[in-house]
Amino acid sequence: MARRRVAAKRVILADPKFKSELLSKFMNCIMKNGQKAAAEKIVYGALERLQTRLNEKYKKEEGEGSSNVDTNELLDVFEQALDNIRPNVEVRARRVIPVEVRPSRRTALAMRWLKSAAAQRSEKTMAQCLAAEILDAYDNKGIAVKKREDTHRMAKANQAFAHFRWG
Repeated sequence: MARRRVAAKRVILADPKFKSELLSKFMNCIMKNGQKAAAEKIVYGALERLQTRLNEKYKKEEGEGSSNVDTNELLDVFEQALDNIRPNVEVRARRVIPVEVRPSRRTALAMRWLKSAAAQRSEKTMAQCLAAEILDAYDNKGIAVKKREDTHRMAKANQAFAHFRWG
């Protein structure tokens, strides 16, 4: 860990299709071995599948009304799914002390948990797994939301040690 100065935050460019910085960060999280095009294909494919599944869901609810989900609504669904996964508190490994999570770490943890939860699913492609997990997280269920609840439960159980926190 560097002691001289704090490392500068890198500027992340918004993704070209949706103009979202958050989606671009998620693509970087999905990326393996520098294969950005493959990560883009997975994420965009997942969002397309998510759009079709949401359209089917709305058609069932409303009947035969033609309501298509646009890109802004799709990004709102993705952001709401990440909000449902983001943890408020976590337990530090060494001291078993519950601490509040910084906003940037909350987002990073949510993305990491979403990626690992999608990888655990049994659908054929990663895009299908990711779309299903985003939809589950949007509905407040799924593996990633369970991970957040387990983290909160662990912090609640160790709340008695919170007064030991000194730095």
